[in-house]
Amino acid sequence: MSLCHQGAADRRLKGITHGLGPAGLPLQRLFAHCPNGAGGRATWVFEPRSEPVCARYPPDYLALHPFGRVPTLVDDDFVLYETTAITRYLHEAFAGPVLQPGAPRARARMAQIIAIIDSYGHRPMVRQVFAQRVFAVASGRTADEAAIADGIAQSHCVLSALEALADNGGPLVGGPNWSLADLHLAPMMAYFTAAPEGLSALAAYPSLLVWWARLRVAPSLIATDPGLPNADQAPA
Repeated sequence: MSLCHQGAADRRLKGITHGLGPAGLPLQRLFAHCPNGAGGRATWVFEPRSEPVCARYPPDYLALHPFGRVPTLVDDDFVLYETTAITRYLHEAFAGPVLQPGAPRARARMAQIIAIIDSYGHRPMVRQVFAQRVFAVASGRTADEAAIADGIAQSHCVLSALEALADNGGPLVGGPNWSLADLHLAPMMAYFTAAPEGLSALAAYPSLLVWWARLRVAPSLIATDPGLPNADQAPA
């Protein structure tokens, strides 16, 4: 299964499914953000060795996701939304690399790290630091410096907590294998470190810095970089 993009489709799918899909996967659709056009929306169609297709949300999208957010996965007649539910379903329903630890404590640690990222990391690291310093500027808007400063301050709390749990630069839950926790944090870290302030903040956390040095050069992460919007295409 290909996870590459077609045209301007949002390739930040890496934080949702990257590395999980086997050949022979049944037809699926995954709705996600599309920052480089297509009306700000993307439809991902999974087929063996096929390319995702970028398109607008269908008019009945709220029938799939009552909160009108992304992502949403449609697998035949099974509809699933919320990122962690989607990643675990894909991992458990289809053959592929093992991305969830078998030991109860390691599995609990993976769930804890994902919860930390979602509950405390996404807003300051992505919606404040990246969105204002990088995305807003690329969209032709002026960055909100106060939001960036507040985001950096809150991000230090998150990074400090993750640093305390990180395993000396290896997989976050320890051991030799990457897990869903690593794949969940990777796209947020890519966004965060795209801002100079984010990259500078990360430098204070040696284990996370080594972890990111390994993850940021992963071919799957590079191949799924979504890029940035063009200012003349950005919504008002």
